[in-house]
Amino acid sequence: MFKHTRMFMTTKTLTIREEAYEALASEKKPGESFSELIMRTYKKKGDISRFIGAWSDMGDETADELHKHIIEIRKRSGKQRRKELMGHLK
Repeated sequence: MFKHTRMFMTTKTLTIREEAYEALASEKKPGESFSELIMRTYKKKGDISRFIGAWSDMGDETADELHKHIIEIRKRSGKQRRKELMGHLK
């Protein structure tokens, strides 16, 4: 026998500023509800699992080049921070 189940959805009314509404509306995909948009956006925040396997097709040589580049960026940013700090001490 077929069992029919009804799903009841609770709704809430939120009051937001016009600029917040416009910001949300600009991010909506065609046919997407605001609830779907909010859930899609909320799930992104802090969920690093979406990056799993993102660079799985990267070769060892490319990975080594990227690693060297990151190290250089960190060195430069460290030198810049020290320079700024020393400037404040004078």
